Amino acid sequence: MDRKIWEVPLELVPNKIPRYPGGREIDRFRGLEECNDDGRPEAWVGSTTRAMGPHEDRNTGLSEVVLPSGGGVALLTELIDKYPRELLGEKHYEKFGSELCILVKLLDAKNQLGLQTHPTREYAKVHFGSDFGKTESWYIIGLREDQEEEPYVLLGFKEGITREIFEELYEKQDISAMEECCHKIPVSVGDMFLVDAGVPHAVGPGCFLVEVQESSDITVGVRKREFPTEEEELAYNNRLLGCYIYDGSSYDGNLDKYRIPPTTDRTCQGGLEKVLLGRENTPYFGITEAEVTDEFPMRNTGTFSVAIVLEGEGEIAYSGGSMDIKKGSEIFLPAGIKDPVLRSRNNTTLKVVQAFPPEVI
Repeated sequence: MDRKIWEVPLELVPNKIPRYPGGREIDRFRGLEECNDDGRPEAWVGSTTRAMGPHEDRNTGLSEVVLPSGGGVALLTELIDKYPRELLGEKHYEKFGSELCILVKLLDAKNQLGLQTHPTREYAKVHFGSDFGKTESWYIIGLREDQEEEPYVLLGFKEGITREIFEELYEKQDISAMEECCHKIPVSVGDMFLVDAGVPHAVGPGCFLVEVQESSDITVGVRKREFPTEEEELAYNNRLLGCYIYDGSSYDGNLDKYRIPPTTDRTCQGGLEKVLLGRENTPYFGITEAEVTDEFPMRNTGTFSVAIVLEGEGEIAYSGGSMDIKKGSEIFLPAGIKDPVLRSRNNTTLKVVQAFPPEVI
């Protein structure tokens, strides 16, 4: 069974991570009969990143895969430890070893999340002991229709916001004023936002999105903490405030930087593929979306990828077999799969978003 596990698509076991209010839209997306805001608003898809926090299970955040031929399930990390070159691809392994370098999520926010940022790689190395920072991206795939306020995101500092201004508000713990330092952007389905490390942001209420990011769970908020000594408190505050990058811009200039329009990259009679984020946008990951009405060859990068089916039904056909897929399917695609093709069924448009590791898209 394990001998050719890198030559077939691997179905990912659905998960949900406890964090904050939300989770209903993930249930709906997956076609469940009962859909609840159960405080598990994030699904970590194809993940080898452990979630930070006081979780009872030390493996929280790690994805499981369904083994072929009825072999049960296994942690994706365990399979990669056994077959890193075969699953991830030779060129990826030579450069990054067994690190995926990316983390893919489904995220459903019932309420606005707290204002936050994440460190750059350089800042993360010095202050958090991590090889990865956290540049991330949001692809809006759904909006709640029962929200009091139209869904939005907070993203990017306004012009003129300095560390001194932000620090004064931080010392007062005037959270609403700190949020007012940022642009408030209404969102629509299909919007793609790039959120560079150091940029202040918050996902607003009612947003359901695919998030692709560096493989890190380091988050820096804006709320103070209590410490036993003044020195520890000062060090914490300096680390927090130093994580934000104070390079604000106008509303339109901010959108030009962080809202990324798609580009159509490949077309054929059976469908098309758009690049949602490529290496000209960020060096840390790539994202495509295929819309398939008949048959469409998948991209060959020589590396793994992580796919989520957004709409329709069909199959992934490949040399030696096929896998049925439908809306809500989550798949890890090893580098060793030969000649993969997307095929739609039942007159549906099969829409698949696919996340790739660094420097291949």
